Amino acid sequence: MRTRTALLLLLAAGGVARADAPAPDRAKLEFFEKKVRPVLAGHCYGCHSADTKPAGGLRVDDHNGLLVGGNGGPAVVPGDPTKGTLLKRVAHDAKKRMPAEGEPLTDAQIADLTQWVKDGAAWPAVRVPATLGKGRPEYAKLKAEHWAFKPPTDPKTPAVQDASWARDDIDRFLLAGLEAKGLRPVGDADPVTLLRRVTFDLTGLPPTPAEVEAFVRDATTRTPHSALAAVVDRLLASPTFGERWGRHWLDVARYGESTGPSRNIPYPHAWRYRDYVIDAVNADVPYDRFVREQLAGDLLPAATDAERDRLATATGFLALGVKDVNQRFKVRFEMDNVDEQIDVVTRATLALTVSCARCHDHKFDPVPTTDYYAIAGIFTSTDATAGLRNKMGGGGLDYYVPEALVRLSGEAPAAPAAEVAKAKAELETAKKAWDAIRGTPEGLKKGPGGQPTQRPYRLKFEAAQGAYQALTDPAARGHAVHGAREGKAVADTAVRLRGEAEKLGPVVPRGFLTAFPVPDAAPVNPKQSGRLELSEWIVNPANPLAARVAVNRVWHHLFGRGLVGTPDNFGVTGDTPSHPDLLDHLAARFVRDGWSLKRLVRTIVLTRAYGLGSEAPQAHRNADPGNLLVWRHTPRRLEAEELRDAMLAAAGTLDHTRPAGSPARALRMVEMRDNGPEAKGVHETADKSRLRSVYLPLLRGVTPKALEAFDPADQTLVSVKRDTTTVPGQALFLLNSPFVRKQSLALAERVLAEKTTDDADRVRSAYRLALGRTPAPAEVERALGFVGEYESAYRADPQPLPAAPRPAAAPQPKRPAAEVIDPDQIDQTGEAVTEETVRPRDARTAAWLALAQALYGSAEFRFVK
Repeated sequence: MRTRTALLLLLAAGGVARADAPAPDRAKLEFFEKKVRPVLAGHCYGCHSADTKPAGGLRVDDHNGLLVGGNGGPAVVPGDPTKGTLLKRVAHDAKKRMPAEGEPLTDAQIADLTQWVKDGAAWPAVRVPATLGKGRPEYAKLKAEHWAFKPPTDPKTPAVQDASWARDDIDRFLLAGLEAKGLRPVGDADPVTLLRRVTFDLTGLPPTPAEVEAFVRDATTRTPHSALAAVVDRLLASPTFGERWGRHWLDVARYGESTGPSRNIPYPHAWRYRDYVIDAVNADVPYDRFVREQLAGDLLPAATDAERDRLATATGFLALGVKDVNQRFKVRFEMDNVDEQIDVVTRATLALTVSCARCHDHKFDPVPTTDYYAIAGIFTSTDATAGLRNKMGGGGLDYYVPEALVRLSGEAPAAPAAEVAKAKAELETAKKAWDAIRGTPEGLKKGPGGQPTQRPYRLKFEAAQGAYQALTDPAARGHAVHGAREGKAVADTAVRLRGEAEKLGPVVPRGFLTAFPVPDAAPVNPKQSGRLELSEWIVNPANPLAARVAVNRVWHHLFGRGLVGTPDNFGVTGDTPSHPDLLDHLAARFVRDGWSLKRLVRTIVLTRAYGLGSEAPQAHRNADPGNLLVWRHTPRRLEAEELRDAMLAAAGTLDHTRPAGSPARALRMVEMRDNGPEAKGVHETADKSRLRSVYLPLLRGVTPKALEAFDPADQTLVSVKRDTTTVPGQALFLLNSPFVRKQSLALAERVLAEKTTDDADRVRSAYRLALGRTPAPAEVERALGFVGEYESAYRADPQPLPAAPRPAAAPQPKRPAAEVIDPDQIDQTGEAVTEETVRPRDARTAAWLALAQALYGSAEFRFVK
């Protein structure tokens, strides 16, 4: 963060030649263009410019790059030639004279540079658009008229003709809309369908046969509504509620356990944020508090070390995004990270695409560029402690910065002194050998395998470095989190003209959006970053967006479509609400009920509307094909995690325990190749796991195979509304996946182990376990016929035993270019592919496996009505 800190200090002190600074003297500019720029371009740009590289972290083709400097500090201090590294390094008697290659500068050239610095280091001013900060002409109208920016209201409940139908005011708002169109709601869902729906919606798991039986019995002995209320209370109190609804928030938080594209560096402590979210949802932490904790947990009071650690972990929301650690320029890396933080905060809580104003005024929403940089100043004044830095072409632990992590309270247990001493000695020996051969002609010479001779020395050094760090670094020993903390320099930041990190325009005071007023919102504390005030501004009851966005998201998860059909976009290009009064009613009720997620969910699922059947009369479909008026409950396909967990649950193999961490915690913060051993190990661990899907390792670009076919969340962006595709690969997955086959075998063995001699009972059991219902007699007869025919066919033509896997081949010489290699026979590690075969023990088991797999592959299993 040194570059950002230096830049902020220079801005605060007025030391940077910004676009709003007085224009330099014309004669000095002419001197610069004729005498100085040619020297910099001819002798320095080759190693210190945007078009090549910033060697030593220094750019000389940019004024701010010279002022901020590189690893050695500022290159130029205007007015003082005795300071700064530029003149010292070009001097003829410098120890490491620059330029490193070619002829040294002449005395006349050095004199010109010295005079230029002495005269103030004049540099042409950046041209600032005259419209900067004024916004577009249509902004005033949008601020006044766009529905989402209008102050929240608490509308009066409408009168309805069929007063007996409604159970809650929510029903009355919906029924009023239906009656206005001359429509009636369809009938109520049957108890079995309703229980399966509410259990999946609240926990992401199917109800057990015992739970179905108990609910049906309870619904007949007392009112169905009271029976449902008891079930809902049980589900809300279950830890599985937090696992399901915590996953919804992890989608929004673009949760991932690695940095993603470019150089994929693991986040070994990300699992702590995952657990924080699940715990917060289960504890029903009020949503306004939940937002404050994630934006400014480090600034909130904590009575105990455990609470302080919990709040520090919450700020992982700001740190766990995608990061291009291979970025060449530090200032660009930092401003890209700020942009990513602005995007996740504003889309997650306000459903606005504020990041579109990074380079210019927002094309559609009333968000001028100055608003963007008012918020950017809050995050440039914050250290996002993800434990990383940028370095183009880095390797090993180059990207890892232990100090850029948030340490937890207390001390990590010390490693044995003897182990530390041994690791240190091995590191020193390996480093000495690496330094001796690195970059030498001998080291660069190609070895037998075509690799440089020095490569084994580098690998040995990196391995020794990692081993020593694993013993001595508290963060590497798991005593840290990825999070956020106050920056070393707190200051407003400048507009980056056209979004270019180095082109500074006028400085903008830190603040919030101006698209709508939030009366009585506290201004940014000048002594702090402003994250706390930003979080309070977001969840201020007078903010027209936060509560509306939150309740719409809940509605989306329970009904398959939000009252606003674009739950992550409440801007001008998003949808308008289908029921604006209901949206405001829910928002007002949410705030009035203490921002309680559980209370809101309970209220909605106990409505008459939620309990409707899913049948679709043609007249209703003609009048409202999209079911915007909610005349029925729209079926939805299970999400990827629900499908996997439901298979495990039906098979009896689901492990409900919460793991201590994540497989990613064992990974070092070094680049993980997509075709490397780390990725292979992650895949193998995920394949073997029987834990709930929310606990699978979720490194970006290494999606578990059991999830990737059915549209898991995009981990690079805020994901409120997942894609729901129908592609051939999904059918092939259900047919051929070893995971599906294994769970089909487990379900088959489960029903065959039941103490009954009647196969018809086994069919009924398989249906209850997989589909949550008892099959009709015709279905039982058809299943028995299928099993019998399959068993007979299997006995007549048993499947051969799978061939033994071929051992991994020794490294081979490079193949001739003309030789054709079948890519399907090579896996990510270059070894021969060995198909994992699931073999039933006999023909009878094989037949029941096929029946179980048919149930898993059915639309009824994949959809909730």
